[in-house]
Amino acid sequence: MAAGSDHGLKRIVWKRIKDTIIADCKKSEVWKILILDPFTTKILSSCCKMSDLMEERITIVEDLFKIREPVPEMKAIYFMTPTSKCVDAFIADFKPKPKYKSAYVYFTDYCPDDLFNNMKLYCAKYIRVCKEINISFLPQEAQVFTCDDPGAFRKIYSPHSQEKRKTLETLADQLVTLCATLNENPGVRYKKDDKMVNAKTLAELVDDKLSKHYELDDSGKKKEKTPAQLLIVERGFDPVSPILHELTYQAMAYDLIDIQNDTYKYKSKDGSEKQALLNEDDMLWVKLRHKHIAEVSEQIPKMVKEISASKKQPDGKITISNLAQMMKKMPSFRKQLTEKTIHLQLAEDCMKFFANNVEKLCKAEQDLAVGSDVDGAKVKDPMRTLLPVLLNPFSKHDKIRAVLLYIFSVNGTTEENLNKFIQHVKIEDEREFILNWKELGVQIITTPSLFSRKPSRRERLEEETYNLSRWTPVIKDIMEDAVENKLDTRVWPHQSECPAAWNGSGAVSARQRNKPSSQDDRRTGSRLIIFVIGGITYSEMRGAYEVTQAVKSCEVIVGSSHILTPINLLEDIKALSKGPMETFTIEERSNA
Repeated sequence: MAAGSDHGLKRIVWKRIKDTIIADCKKSEVWKILILDPFTTKILSSCCKMSDLMEERITIVEDLFKIREPVPEMKAIYFMTPTSKCVDAFIADFKPKPKYKSAYVYFTDYCPDDLFNNMKLYCAKYIRVCKEINISFLPQEAQVFTCDDPGAFRKIYSPHSQEKRKTLETLADQLVTLCATLNENPGVRYKKDDKMVNAKTLAELVDDKLSKHYELDDSGKKKEKTPAQLLIVERGFDPVSPILHELTYQAMAYDLIDIQNDTYKYKSKDGSEKQALLNEDDMLWVKLRHKHIAEVSEQIPKMVKEISASKKQPDGKITISNLAQMMKKMPSFRKQLTEKTIHLQLAEDCMKFFANNVEKLCKAEQDLAVGSDVDGAKVKDPMRTLLPVLLNPFSKHDKIRAVLLYIFSVNGTTEENLNKFIQHVKIEDEREFILNWKELGVQIITTPSLFSRKPSRRERLEEETYNLSRWTPVIKDIMEDAVENKLDTRVWPHQSECPAAWNGSGAVSARQRNKPSSQDDRRTGSRLIIFVIGGITYSEMRGAYEVTQAVKSCEVIVGSSHILTPINLLEDIKALSKGPMETFTIEERSNA
């Protein structure tokens, strides 16, 4: 496997697949076909390469839903979600005439009895193995997972949705498979909210399903709670972080550049179209993704100079065209330079946006979000901070983001003010961009008599920060408080208790800058798993790594239905008020 995938969730998932699917099939020394649905294709792609499968004697990987040539002399492995669509496609492979010699069937999750009985009825004599392996989530990064369901946002938060309960049930099933894969039976807690009950509902569902899952383990004993905590929180707990312009490399790139499916497309100097995958197989990406863009822009040219110096290259200014020349002259160094070129180009693209308008926006955004200016002086009149943004020719989305940050900073505005903002931004027909935040429990309209206090934040006066990156996502406060055992039980009730995972001993504040240790050095303590209903941001994902590096006694894992970018979130918010939900699915995910 690639080095970037050698740790964290991806390694754990690949090991689980090897110990179940691959181990069963190794018993017979013949080459096999692997058949996947769209979701299991994503799981496999996230944690292994075709060469890894070839090593395990899997010769062909096929799509369950595409027309395939019969290979009656070969055995087939089916790794699929337990839905009627998948089971029907499987049955069609063996009825009336079998496409393969036999079938080894592995489901991502619990297979309902009716589907299992259907398979037995038509294909019993061909099925050699049928197992549920409990991997119904995507290992996105070493410490990040998703449920691969961006549509969950609308199903949970749209006032017209008829699918809220069913969606929360599915997310609960997926969370249970995450815990099972990690071999954890965590204590479950949720953030109490007077306006919203989704976190409480999901916590109840997960806790109930965990109890049933761990009722009896393989040795016939009940699995006790492990020293882990699962915290569940709704997206409305921090509306600021998904809206701010972030200046750390990964978050900034995904906000400003059109990166689809982790693929960055760019033009090389000769005009040809190129693309690069931004994932953990690229070790330079892993090294740079959480750094501030100022550091990234400084470090990449230095790295290139080191390579060029080692080859006695003239030490000139590092540009894309210079690199292209070096690569032509030194084919042996092409691979080394390629990854540097990709990140030099991506960092340059980010800095172009920064120079054009993002720098001007960031000062106002940070002042509104933090509530004070660079010198620490309180922002007395947030309207004066907002007005220059509204009067400048920024994009519609940028102005909406600034207006929202103003509203969040004052805990809601008057109807009169809101109408003025809407006219300024020229979104009279699209006011849902702002108004629909109420569906997430966020205060948008307020009256002078209605006063709500902003929650207090952790003091971070000692931290070194860039002037335009002073905001810290709220989730990082939660991580630190949880690790230090400081979460208020009135705000974070226990759905179920776990053994004392953290009692403050050995817990170090993530604010203290520690030299990152290797991933394996810190796997001796407990786990903190945080699930955000309604999407998680790249800046929040970064927090999991920062806290894990600072606190050797705990590994923090974060996840959600999907990963957010600011523009996608705004469009999703706007769409919440659309009429009765059209029946569309991004991927068939529910246990039909």
